[in-house]
Amino acid sequence: SSGPWVGSCSARGSQATFGPVFEDQPLGLLFPEESTEEKVTLACRARASPPATYRWKMNGTEMKLEPGSRHQLVGGNLVIMNPTKAQDAGVYQCLASNPVGTVVSREAVLRFGFLQEFSKEERDPVKTHEGWGVMLPCNPPAHYPGLSYRWLLNEFPNFIPTDGRHFVSQTTGNLYIARTNASDLGNYSCLATSHMDFSTKSVFSKFAQLNLAAEDTRLFAPSIKARFPAETYALVGQQVTLECFAFGNPVPRIKWRKVDGSLSPQWATAEPTLQIPSVGFEDEGTYECEAENSKGRDTAQGRIIVQAQPEWLKVISDMEADIGSNLHWGCAAAGKPRPTVRWLRNGEPLASQARVEVLAGDLRFSKLSLEDSGMYQCVAENKHGTIYASAELAVQALAPDFRLNPVRRLIPAARGGEIIIPCQPRAAPKAVVLWSKGTEILFNSSRVTVTPDGTLIIRNISRSDEGKYTCFAENFMGKANSTGVLSVRDATKITLAPSSADINLGDNLTLQCHASHDPTMDLTFIWMLDDFPIDFDKPGGHYRRASVKETVGDLTVLNAQLRHGGKYTCTAQTVVDSASKEATVLVRGSVFILVIGLFTFSIASLFSLGRSFLSKNLSISSSLFVLLAYSQGLLEECPRPRMLFRLSLIRAFVPSLPIHKLRLCPHPTPAPSVAPSGLSGGGGAPGELIVNWTPMSREYQNGDGFGYLLSFRRQGSTSWQSARVPGAEAQYFVYSNDSVRPYTPFEVKIRSYNRRGEGPESLTALVYSAEEEPRVAPTKIWAQGVASSEMNVTWEPVQQDMNGILLGYEIRYWKAGDKEAAADRVRTAGLDTTALVTGLHPNTKYHVTVRAYNRAGTGPASPSANATTMKPPPRRPPGNISWTFSSSSLSIKWDPVVALRNESAVTGYKMLYQNDLHPTPTLHLTNKNWIEIAVPEDVGHALVQIRTTGPGGDGVPADVHIVRNGGAVAPQPPRGSPGPRGDTGHEQAERAKPWDQ
Repeated sequence: SSGPWVGSCSARGSQATFGPVFEDQPLGLLFPEESTEEKVTLACRARASPPATYRWKMNGTEMKLEPGSRHQLVGGNLVIMNPTKAQDAGVYQCLASNPVGTVVSREAVLRFGFLQEFSKEERDPVKTHEGWGVMLPCNPPAHYPGLSYRWLLNEFPNFIPTDGRHFVSQTTGNLYIARTNASDLGNYSCLATSHMDFSTKSVFSKFAQLNLAAEDTRLFAPSIKARFPAETYALVGQQVTLECFAFGNPVPRIKWRKVDGSLSPQWATAEPTLQIPSVGFEDEGTYECEAENSKGRDTAQGRIIVQAQPEWLKVISDMEADIGSNLHWGCAAAGKPRPTVRWLRNGEPLASQARVEVLAGDLRFSKLSLEDSGMYQCVAENKHGTIYASAELAVQALAPDFRLNPVRRLIPAARGGEIIIPCQPRAAPKAVVLWSKGTEILFNSSRVTVTPDGTLIIRNISRSDEGKYTCFAENFMGKANSTGVLSVRDATKITLAPSSADINLGDNLTLQCHASHDPTMDLTFIWMLDDFPIDFDKPGGHYRRASVKETVGDLTVLNAQLRHGGKYTCTAQTVVDSASKEATVLVRGSVFILVIGLFTFSIASLFSLGRSFLSKNLSISSSLFVLLAYSQGLLEECPRPRMLFRLSLIRAFVPSLPIHKLRLCPHPTPAPSVAPSGLSGGGGAPGELIVNWTPMSREYQNGDGFGYLLSFRRQGSTSWQSARVPGAEAQYFVYSNDSVRPYTPFEVKIRSYNRRGEGPESLTALVYSAEEEPRVAPTKIWAQGVASSEMNVTWEPVQQDMNGILLGYEIRYWKAGDKEAAADRVRTAGLDTTALVTGLHPNTKYHVTVRAYNRAGTGPASPSANATTMKPPPRRPPGNISWTFSSSSLSIKWDPVVALRNESAVTGYKMLYQNDLHPTPTLHLTNKNWIEIAVPEDVGHALVQIRTTGPGGDGVPADVHIVRNGGAVAPQPPRGSPGPRGDTGHEQAERAKPWDQ
């Protein structure tokens, strides 16, 4: 609400009455479960007259605030004693009411934070070769909200440094070492810290020992181990951090780039992380990190998708309206996804009904009645937040009343002139107005007009028009009148006008101006030069008033300079009329120009007319000649200097001339000479055409009174509509018309203007009106689980409609038993009619719908389909791996992995093989628990990764480094695969041994 309304109105009851206006609203709070605080306070305070009373809602249900309960109302604040998560976590809203109406506060979420202790079980040692990379998992305990992580080596406070070789992921807490060396031996503990509103808590894990086998001095190409997600969602203004870290020898160097744009130099691109401190829509796109060393490179890509909470583009404000009148209120909000808009009246949802039409951001009343008065709120929301705009509607029913605005008691007017007499009583509904002179009712004639708003206009006034004039006002509430006396005075006339003059630089000049006027009125003379008022009080100025007589307004110019040439206007003015006359003054001066070089010439005389210097006729080229100029007149200060030359006068040629600054004074304010650029547009609410342009900088405005003239028409139409947008900083215009259909092409052009006139017109641009959401839903939806965390969704496409340009499809999916409002969403990048949905829970039934979307938002939902994801693959890697080399082949076998009842079946195995001669790995498939592959005879080392595969996807890998005529060790743990007691798979890999045939 914009504030209280003060005034007499029957719908309000008294002058001091106004509805509640929030001054303090509740904020979301994170309360630590282990806090020693005994209470939580949610603030609420509203300004209102009479004072407001308060109520609270929790999760949409009004709370019973009884004396002695844990929930107490203190003023408007809600105090919760001994809060607990089970009873008090939820969404709270404050309601403030008085006789005018009720408003609802924003939502405040009370959450409870916690951080449990790490497991007390001992952590298994981790073993790898010196020179290889290693990852130590943190496995943080249950917590809310997120944590920050550090690692200890051996004892507190010996923290692992953040350098190019070590990296602690702030996403998982895991510690990565790109290349181990002897200094890494020791015991490691993960320190997890929770930061809440008014407390901080840290917990330590058990130590895990890192052991290093014999050093492997070979060089390895980078392999990215800590990578950012394929999709990162962020809100405008949030900080976004992407992580990327790789193993390799030498230690890889990380570089970042934006695939579809450029990185901002302000961003922190310290090697393992890319940090965007305040993300904006322009930062959306695909990002790539590259890990590189002398042996090769590895890359990872992911997309940042930027969304935004709702923010107001247009809000409602307090409104006074007459009973029986119509009212249109509108609000509009931006956000991503596009916000939906709803309305509240006195805190309750408002829907269309008799005399009231609710359509998204538009609220329309027809024939307002007193019961329509109250507090109204426009509410805009998307999945990221909700915002409220409040205003009071006061419907008035008042008899006409002239006390605040009576007709002027004495109305002077000049003979032969025109007089305008307003009649503006306060009345609701609007009063019917009649005028009389004495006892004679006035009707419209050639000299007398009564306008629809009740204003009386009399033209070509004569003495016979003198007398009493009365305005009568009446509505169904009552009647009133107000009277004024019209007095006719003699007209003001110029009796001696100023004469044009032609003078030389430095002369004095007097411009005469005499006038006659009605002797009962005061007379004032105003002088202007080129339509700019002359300031007689300026210290050291050249202007003087030549006489103190009331009827004489002569102007004297002392020591005239070139800038004093131009059009002079004398205006004689009284309170009822004025008269003006003009004269032109020409000031002549001398300029001597000496050109030394290829050319020599002189300009004998140069004069200024209208303070303009013809500098555009002088061209200067420093490579050809030196320009020397000397003129007392040109050295004068200009009111608005536009160009400045420093002319070094060569004393060898003209020894008597000093060095001067030459100021050239162009015309004070010509019309703009450049058309605005950047004409574009689109978007907005239904029925709107939004046109944008680039504001013109000061140097192209050429003066004050600057603004823009916009012309637009529907494509194919012959007539143009125009709009004037004042202000140099203006950069958009919104044309709103309910008849404008979605995505209608408009031809648009623009020009600028100032006080001197209009500038050139731009080229015509094509701009489309606001799109509306698609109207048609996709059909024939089919969904099928294809892995434990993935399902495939297909559908029949929708046809392009006239509402806008179809951008793609949005798939919404939610677990069976959940509400659709909790659905996750994924969008196709184009018009594909199939999508792979990832990140799902295993062995879970999902409901799926598909919607088409364009820039305005999403269309209606398709019928839902169901799909159940597969059971997860076994979480145990293949074990007891053994092998043997022959002259041209490598044979490997392992113990079969048997799926448990809650795991998907094993249908085969995948083996990734890489040797020291060919760094590019190759993939081999087998449905047995052994495999034989051909290898060159000179292969000495091989890196092998074996995992199960089946309907639920790929299982956890076992990584083995095999050496010809040697043993086998594990270069790194299977990625996140807990074995018994959290076993990461190192022990199983170490048991691999040569296999004798």
